[in-house]
Amino acid sequence: MPFIDSKVNVKTTLKQQKELKTRLGQAVSLIPGKSESWLMINLEDDRKMYFRGDDSEPLAFICINYYGSADESAFVKMTAELTIIYGEVLGVKPDHMYVKYAPSMYWGWNGNNF
Repeated sequence: MPFIDSKVNVKTTLKQQKELKTRLGQAVSLIPGKSESWLMINLEDDRKMYFRGDDSEPLAFICINYYGSADESAFVKMTAELTIIYGEVLGVKPDHMYVKYAPSMYWGWNGNNF
C-alpha cells in the first residue's frame, strides 16, 4: 500500500511521466513487502519551488507513504535509487532533492482498514 507523492519544479513530458511511473514501480520493491501491484503515484510537475532561495535548477520533493514499517537499510537503497531515477529522467541533482518516508499503522482501502 505505498503511495509515492512526487513534486518537481520542471515541466515533464508524457514520455518522462511514463518512465517515472515505470521506474518508481520497479523501485518500490526495494522496500520489503511493497510492490507495484499496490502502488499509487502522484506526479506533480511545473510546481513553483525554491531551494536555498533559488528556483533556477530542477528540484524534487518525494514522499513515500506506506503501511507498516521497514528496516532503515531499505530506505537507504530507495533514496539511492530515487536519486538515480530523478537525475536521469529529469536532471535533478542529488543535492536538489528531498525524500521523506512516512510510515502509517492506519491505512484504509476498499471500505476497511488494514
